[in-house]
Amino acid sequence: MSEEQENFRDTIGTINEEGKRAWVFPKKPSGKFWKYRKYVSYFLLSFLILSPFIKINGNQFLMFNVLERRFNIFSFPFWPQDFHLFVISMLIGVVFVALFTVAFGRIFCGWMCPQTIFMEMVFRRIEFWIDGDRGAQIKLNRQVWNAEKIRKRLTKWTIFFIISFLIANVFLAYLIGSDNLIQYISDGPSSHISTMVSLLIFTAVFYFIFAWFREQVCIIACPYGRMQGVLLDNKSIVVAYDHKRGEAEKGRKKFRKNEDRAALGHGDCIDCNQCVNVCPTNIDIRNGTQLECINCTACIDECDSIMEKVNLPKGLIRYASEDEITKKEKFKFTPRLKGYSAILVILIGLLIGMLFLRNDLEADILRLPGQQYRKKEGNIISNVYTFKLINKTTKDVTDVHFKLLSHEGKISLVRHEDFNVLAQNLAEGTLFIDINNDNIKSDKEKVKIGVYSGDKLIETTSAAFLAPRNYK
Repeated sequence: MSEEQENFRDTIGTINEEGKRAWVFPKKPSGKFWKYRKYVSYFLLSFLILSPFIKINGNQFLMFNVLERRFNIFSFPFWPQDFHLFVISMLIGVVFVALFTVAFGRIFCGWMCPQTIFMEMVFRRIEFWIDGDRGAQIKLNRQVWNAEKIRKRLTKWTIFFIISFLIANVFLAYLIGSDNLIQYISDGPSSHISTMVSLLIFTAVFYFIFAWFREQVCIIACPYGRMQGVLLDNKSIVVAYDHKRGEAEKGRKKFRKNEDRAALGHGDCIDCNQCVNVCPTNIDIRNGTQLECINCTACIDECDSIMEKVNLPKGLIRYASEDEITKKEKFKFTPRLKGYSAILVILIGLLIGMLFLRNDLEADILRLPGQQYRKKEGNIISNVYTFKLINKTTKDVTDVHFKLLSHEGKISLVRHEDFNVLAQNLAEGTLFIDINNDNIKSDKEKVKIGVYSGDKLIETTSAAFLAPRNYK
């Protein structure tokens, strides 16, 4: 491309020459890929909305309670002590997205991203229903504020606000738990003013994103679009324009009936501009791969319909790599993809192994800070500890008590002996460990402690035990 033709890279399609917002009015998409995207979107929308309200073994299917530091992923509960598992899960997600980006470009954005799904499959479709298709929307935007425009705008904005409010409620269910959300709704807004204020803030944020900021999220705010530029190469399969076929020797040309375009040296692109009109980020895919492209396939469907009308082969815009277009090379599993796949397999294996080794009851026993050992009658050395037991299951752990496994000695609890740890809850307290001085080999050694439920050993942990240096 010449320098003049490359000027599009200096700007974005949603900003005009004066530096002001250029509102995008995309044409209503249709076609094979659009139909598939609708099926995928309906499934993901159902998954997103229902996940916080589905329970398996009493655990919410997905929950990210940051305030209480409790997370449920696919009904598996994660506590602060499981943070390493949560981090590995997030790393798996990042590597998985990176792998698919290297192989298939920004396919996540066009097919699975919640922003795209809500924008294109919910809010944009409501806009088409109220304001009409591209031409009608442009006309309405230029129209004076008469009764028709006021009615359509108020109707659309009201529906947008209601949907944003519902999305905010679902989002809150992920944060505080669906049971708490339902309880708050039953109690009424006046009983939970702070929660209601938070809900309205979330609603305002979602309304701002989907009613005004819209595609700017993908173009400006989303870091994934920037990461795409690092991950893509000529072997990545993306939504691409076949410039070899479309431009030929003398470039694109408007269509004329019964004209022999091949003999004249013109490509199959008839310069109808419909691929630009249907694009939700207002780019021209014929300029090549761009960061703004979200691989939504709207241009593929639109171009295929135009090619069908002018009796030219479909696939002028299609899923393809640059090497496939220029060198006719098919997709290969490159060393780069093999590297990402290997990392992904290792991380998944590591996570599975850690999940199997993870105990249902987590025990932490620590010496009380600032406390020294005590000498008791009968040559007994005593240390004081605090304990914390976290029950990660949906069932109560009953008849809990402690035993020394590494030394002969005694463990005594303050206030109570055997006790219960409630489901998905924690128990805290103080205990003393008494060991005969003759059984201690050093001034600081590890003692192994067993946590029992009745006669069943359910967890083991260790703690430091201090004794006199010159004890013999």
